[in-house]
Amino acid sequence: MSVLQVEDLTVRLNTSRGAVRAVTGVGLRLAAGETLGLVGESGCGKSMTGLALMGLLPGNGRTEAGSSVRLDGRELLGLPERQLRSVRGNEVAMVFQDPMTSLDPTKTIGYQVAEPYRLHRGASRREAAERAAEMLALVGLPRPAERLGDYPHQLSGGLRQRVMIATALVCEPRVLIADEPTTALDVTVQAQILELLGELRARLGMAMILITHDMGVVAGHADRVQVMYAGRTVESAATATLFSGMRHPYTAGLLASIPRLGARRDVPLPTIPGMPPDLVSPPAGCAFAPRCARASATCAEAQPPLSGEPRHLFACFHPVGAELPDAGPQPDRRPRPQASAGLGARFPAALISAPEGQEIQGPEGPGGGTEGADQRRGELRDRPAAGPQPAAAEVPLAPRGPEPPPLLEVVDVVREFGAGGRGRRVHAVSGVSLTLRPGETFGLVGESGCGKSTLGRVIVGLERPDAGEVLLHGRPLSALRRRGPRRDLQMMFQDPYSSLDPRMRVGAILREPLRIQRVGSAREQLARARELLDEVGLPAQALERFPHEFSGGQRQRIGLARALTLRPRIVVADEPVSALDVSIRAQVLNLMQRLQRSHGLTYLVISHDLAVVRHLADRIGVMYLGRLVEEGTGEDIYQRPAHPYTAGLLAAIPVPDPDPAARAAGSAPAAAVRGELPSPLDPPSGCRFRTRCAFAQEVCAAERPPMRAFGDAGTHRAACHFPLRPPTGDTAPPSAPTRV
Repeated sequence: MSVLQVEDLTVRLNTSRGAVRAVTGVGLRLAAGETLGLVGESGCGKSMTGLALMGLLPGNGRTEAGSSVRLDGRELLGLPERQLRSVRGNEVAMVFQDPMTSLDPTKTIGYQVAEPYRLHRGASRREAAERAAEMLALVGLPRPAERLGDYPHQLSGGLRQRVMIATALVCEPRVLIADEPTTALDVTVQAQILELLGELRARLGMAMILITHDMGVVAGHADRVQVMYAGRTVESAATATLFSGMRHPYTAGLLASIPRLGARRDVPLPTIPGMPPDLVSPPAGCAFAPRCARASATCAEAQPPLSGEPRHLFACFHPVGAELPDAGPQPDRRPRPQASAGLGARFPAALISAPEGQEIQGPEGPGGGTEGADQRRGELRDRPAAGPQPAAAEVPLAPRGPEPPPLLEVVDVVREFGAGGRGRRVHAVSGVSLTLRPGETFGLVGESGCGKSTLGRVIVGLERPDAGEVLLHGRPLSALRRRGPRRDLQMMFQDPYSSLDPRMRVGAILREPLRIQRVGSAREQLARARELLDEVGLPAQALERFPHEFSGGQRQRIGLARALTLRPRIVVADEPVSALDVSIRAQVLNLMQRLQRSHGLTYLVISHDLAVVRHLADRIGVMYLGRLVEEGTGEDIYQRPAHPYTAGLLAAIPVPDPDPAARAAGSAPAAAVRGELPSPLDPPSGCRFRTRCAFAQEVCAAERPPMRAFGDAGTHRAACHFPLRPPTGDTAPPSAPTRV
């Protein structure tokens, strides 16, 4: 029997631009102990569905007549608020996406976990505190009784999410709605949280709705999957059934857009062209038709019903695997500017899906409309190209022939920050050395707080190192003038919304570096801004828009265009796609690779997403708590990891395949990384990873492990006393590790 039954759920939002149907006709059933994965891009209605089930719609939202939400046969829609409060948090609970904004910063975590128990069960303060400590222990919070008096800001992101889960489960609800519970977390913490949710579901016998945009997450943690697009369900089936035979082109596109560890790096990622429709004025027919390669004229005229087999429903006239109709009039699927669901206009992406082995083209062909760029006058014209343009074929992972001199060198860089009085210091970067060669991509991976972004800021000159040196063209960066060679270093920031001035139009944002560097006349600067927009796939009209008028993916394109304004040699990209949907992420990654080939760029890509780094990077460095613990080619790192931390990161990557054998083959055979990253205020002695390492011994606490070479190519090195494979010249295997 179904614990939760939803029929024809329709949510209407009244906005300044008109009424929006954020959810239309959604139905679902959920049995006890079952997990349903709700998947789709941002704005497809996933979170709004969850909020409607909880009775937490925004003030401008309401469910329309005919909608039904029944919990154990009891209708929830239309209940008086007083009765609904007795259900919310007691029988149905929700884990929200961002625990930092969902937890009250003025109240202790003990108070917040205990509050629902006191309200719904009438418990005393002492009983509620004991229950809170019990739940915090259940979700794996270290020393729970001691942490009851802590505030949210004193916890890491992973621990805050555990507190959110404890708060939601304190009354043992029948249904748990988890809205993107791991989106903002590192891959290691994500794996722990998902494992925890699965264990608690089995222990408490509750049903769960897992809302996510990550197909890898639902593949390993959902019994059934329901895919949403433009507020509607477009496909629904058991997880194994869906992944073995996707029928809706949108579902297939989501899966194809995910970077795979074993995929060829020289082949662009498949993408879903365009953007989701404006739901203020939705299309008459299938909402996905303007982005679908299988669409016909029928798709533009009528809404496909949700049909198919009883256990595999899909809403498509021309499903994947079926023959397309004979030639006939086809709808015009060329991208057109369209108004966004928010303010201003949303422009469709310029990148489109391409057959394997063919380059994805921009508006003016493979070069993205850059012809004429060398005919600019003044410094815009005379500035040399950023180096040789490598061919589109994959760059060999192993070096061949003499290597060119490094373009940039980081030599024993140390960066620390003061932390109040008593001489306390945050050890952000501790003696890191690496090199960047012309035209290559160096990926820097690690958990949040390991020093990746700080090192990136040191490299571009936004932070001064306390010790060590950054060399550009063999010269110390500190000795170079800002209007000289230092222009060769530019940064692409993690959050394009906060890094773009909201009071400046895009044209002014792109012209600002030229104006500060006194490059070109006003007319030449404007021409350069138009050229940059063309290169990143945005129309010239975008010059007059403000940042808030664009989607996240389009803002990231603007951030990349700004980084390229001065024709740099090196771009430091700090988490360039972490905040984007998987389909938009693929577009931006393809764009970065195309621009690298056309401009001869050198990238330093900072990310916690190892699949993204594998797709982009020629060489990869792994950082842990301020130190570089392993470095090598992509093949070295992903096929032959030497450091237990690297292998643990790889083992935690979600594999978009529900088959256990395929999931095991897609990850490294290593012990998972457990626990939280130690504080950089007081890092462990010796090997800093030893407190989380299953193989640590006494020497790990006493001595810092040196960097040693692995393999014959000389491209692979790691710092570990007990590596997973013998170092170069050591024929004996490492000593048998002792688990601690």
